[in-house]
Amino acid sequence: MGRYGQRGGVQLHWSKFRCALDEIVEIFRKPNVSNLFPILARFDIQGLVRQMKRCVLLVDQILDAIIDHNQKEGRSKESKDFLQFLLRLMEQGDPKMPLTTSHIKALFLDLTLAGTDTTWPTSEWAMAEIMQHPAVMKRAQEELEQVVGRNNTVEESHLPKLKYLDAVVKEVMRLCPVPPLILRRSPRRSCTIGGYMVPMETGIWTNAWAIHRDPDSWEEPLEFRPERFLEEAGKCVYKGNDYR
Repeated sequence: MGRYGQRGGVQLHWSKFRCALDEIVEIFRKPNVSNLFPILARFDIQGLVRQMKRCVLLVDQILDAIIDHNQKEGRSKESKDFLQFLLRLMEQGDPKMPLTTSHIKALFLDLTLAGTDTTWPTSEWAMAEIMQHPAVMKRAQEELEQVVGRNNTVEESHLPKLKYLDAVVKEVMRLCPVPPLILRRSPRRSCTIGGYMVPMETGIWTNAWAIHRDPDSWEEPLEFRPERFLEEAGKCVYKGNDYR
């Protein structure tokens, strides 16, 4: 998307775009009193809704400019970037699953927010844990040298062969989940969960941090030990079947 910064008279204020994204992330992280007392949500006491609407409007305007600029320039030449591919799909039309500009903007917002703000903290935690465990670092380095080579770049084709590195990443995500509390959910009707009566539309937060450190589910839960994912390779998979 970066190549659409200034071309054909279109000037996009990328610094404002990045600031708006940073502010959106910061709003997500702030405690919201309305989550504890839903009756107060209509008053927006902390002004979080107003802030979010302002940021979303700015981001929406920038994405509109990018799409408009791409539609005007993209028709005059062959282009293989992701946005052009989506725009061609939108123009072709699919009656079963129509694609609109709103869908495209939502997708790019996911890529810039969920795809980046979750990745860099995980990378930082991974480096911090590896530095504190020299044996883990050495084993990961040896695997990289064997599979990839010392002077080569890691490619996607290498990933299935990097078994130990995969275990390291899983162990980092277990000990240091990016969202310690999984996004709020509300039941559509009253129900009983784990012996507790949960009224309809009650806000429920799942404590992923506690689940990942539950001694009933994990041996030595506070220890950083990637080997656990090698020992139980067939059980510890992130496909929705392992509720630990």
